[in-house]
Amino acid sequence: MTARHILNLASDRLHTLPLIILYLTDGCNSRCVMCDIWRSPRRNMALPLVETIASEFRALHGKWVLLSGGEAMQHPHWPQIAQRFRDEGAHVMLLTNGLLLHKQAQAVIEHIDEAIVSLDAGTAPTYAAIRGVDAFDLVLDGIRAVRAGGVPVTTRTTVQRANYAELPEIITAARGVDVNRISFLTVDVSNPFAFGPRFTPDESLPLVAHAGPGAPPEHGPPAAALTAADIDHLGTILDDLEARFADDFASARMAESPDKLRRMLPYFKAVIDQGDFEPPRCNAPHTSTVIEVDGTLRPCYFLPTYGQLNQSTLHAAINTPEARSLRQAYRTGQRPECARCVCPLYKGPRALLRL
Repeated sequence: MTARHILNLASDRLHTLPLIILYLTDGCNSRCVMCDIWRSPRRNMALPLVETIASEFRALHGKWVLLSGGEAMQHPHWPQIAQRFRDEGAHVMLLTNGLLLHKQAQAVIEHIDEAIVSLDAGTAPTYAAIRGVDAFDLVLDGIRAVRAGGVPVTTRTTVQRANYAELPEIITAARGVDVNRISFLTVDVSNPFAFGPRFTPDESLPLVAHAGPGAPPEHGPPAAALTAADIDHLGTILDDLEARFADDFASARMAESPDKLRRMLPYFKAVIDQGDFEPPRCNAPHTSTVIEVDGTLRPCYFLPTYGQLNQSTLHAAINTPEARSLRQAYRTGQRPECARCVCPLYKGPRALLRL
């Protein structure tokens, strides 16, 4: 426990860094329709850079490290990296698409404290359509294997037009492999900094909604967005979930409450200009940082980069004038990305005191 975390909230200078998110690689073995990172040339985070970050973890009063990417498990030395941070006292989390989970289950059991696995469908055909690979059963087998080894698992579903109707099936599938938590997140369709641009296969036009099966794209909302009729249907599904999975909500196996899940409805309405975005409560840039493969820094997934970890210390790099300026801008409502953020993270003073 340290009161130093509270100082982060008093200004735009960071005194501690509770959460570090590492993009271990740009490589990815999925072909997701809502993310273009798999199109990028593959780069892996160099071990000397990892060592630079790990060597400051205790001094920055770190608590968590999230291994991300790309697909973090494609980094050839990810277990070594995970253990390096565990040796510094970190609670190490793995964010993964799950394709390598079964094959590398023992390494996960030995080196990871918690896994967050993407599960974007409740059936194999929908999974293949969204993720671009036929691996629904493989992912479930991987979750089952690491759960058998005692690793806590959260499934994370990006809710979009292609899968919203399968929310009950997703919950059933996740329960069937004994996950600890089941989480849902609305798809991001607007941010220019996170997950790469969204393009049609010919890369000439932005992805847009289709008029119906077999119809060509038209100018309009992104294809992942829900239509007005879809939003009404989603509302009915959420009502059913609250009753059908009441025990899972009560036990917190469902990560979000029914009321929080219903916040997806005004978000999707705002996407199609049927309402306003409701700015979420978030102070992620004051409690965490994202470090990309080459050491480039950003305050969170959804804000632009502000520098690079080169010769300076991590503490100095996260407190450059550019970094402080970005934190001031989001805090004072000057960053439009924050108003429509799908993944807010808020840690209040009480929560920070408990770290």
